[in-house]
Amino acid sequence: MQFPVHRQATRYLAHALIAAAASTCLFAYAGSDKVSGGGPNVSSKTSYAYYVTTDDPNRTPDIKQRPRSPSTVLMGGDNDVDEAFRWLISRAGITSSSGGRFVIIRATGADGYNCYVYYSDYPTCSSKGVPQPGSVGGASLGLSSVETLVIPSATAANDTTVNQIVGRADVIWIAGGDQADYYKNWRGTALERTINQAVSRNVPIGGTSAGMMVLPRFDFAALRGSVTSAQALADPFNKYMTIEPSSSAQPAFIVAPGFETAIVDAHVDERDRMGRLMTFMARLIRQEGATGCAGGTLSGSAGAPDGARAVGLAIQTALLIEGPVGSQTARRVSNPGAPGSATTYLLQPSIAPETCLSGKPLTMRGVTVRKITDGQSFNFSNWSNLPYTEAHIVNGTLSNFTY
Repeated sequence: MQFPVHRQATRYLAHALIAAAASTCLFAYAGSDKVSGGGPNVSSKTSYAYYVTTDDPNRTPDIKQRPRSPSTVLMGGDNDVDEAFRWLISRAGITSSSGGRFVIIRATGADGYNCYVYYSDYPTCSSKGVPQPGSVGGASLGLSSVETLVIPSATAANDTTVNQIVGRADVIWIAGGDQADYYKNWRGTALERTINQAVSRNVPIGGTSAGMMVLPRFDFAALRGSVTSAQALADPFNKYMTIEPSSSAQPAFIVAPGFETAIVDAHVDERDRMGRLMTFMARLIRQEGATGCAGGTLSGSAGAPDGARAVGLAIQTALLIEGPVGSQTARRVSNPGAPGSATTYLLQPSIAPETCLSGKPLTMRGVTVRKITDGQSFNFSNWSNLPYTEAHIVNGTLSNFTY
């Protein structure tokens, strides 16, 4: 579904150059793939695009209380969850008097998030009053700017100005799209280092769909395209199962705190992805005797400190995770009237896979599945006190699980 967005009546940061051609009125999308809001690209380079929405281009944020612990948002795709963006702004220490920079990074698209995050009346983009449903209202919460960088190449990811902009962000958001673009164009660049440095300083970070997929230690990178649950279960090592890093010798990409032994997936209900998420997790489990998967580095034993974990989200659902590693809490939020289950799924193995071989169907019994369907906080570092059911995969068939 598309909504017309009027050209934003804002000014732009003083150092940015005015785009060579005036922007025309374009369309923005209501989903997590917000593409364009019609603002001008103010980058002086052709290697990347830069869009800024602000009322005061000369303002420098003055945040009195910087975050003392990490904050991460995982979002499952489709329509964005307004509450999750407001939570990131609050966690950054941004107040009505402090100002703050909310920076969106992506490999394709344009400035579709700027209006949604900054104004209170998306897609009209004129009010900074009480946020309306479907708008974040960042200006009313204290944001002084919303800035989008479209970074489509390694050249752009290594650009000094790009890294200066991301490095001064008070919140970082990774848009949806194709996670393969992020891997191919950002991995091993200055941008990767800048993001991880920001995370180490407790700058709140989040992502939706593909942007969420690159936040844990282990990622389904989709380097050869997507994969279905049926394909994954039938052969955990089929050519589409590009799990990164592919060996223990390779460094990680981006690692959000608390996700050092995890892998995630989005659109789980809508696209029937539970089978592939369980297979992703199986691939992380190391071989010990006749069990486990080749190339795995994590334990498949219940309660092991380096035990594999997986998190799956339904659409229009977000998981808000905060606190120091080892004592993190989390809360699930979703859009009112979200379709499907609006569930967050937490997965752990009880025992390592019995059969995890190239060309063979997966067998892994006793996968614990915890469903988080309300807004109550829970211990994200230790799931043991949460109720669960046990699902089984036998010869590539998933049983004892329902969405």
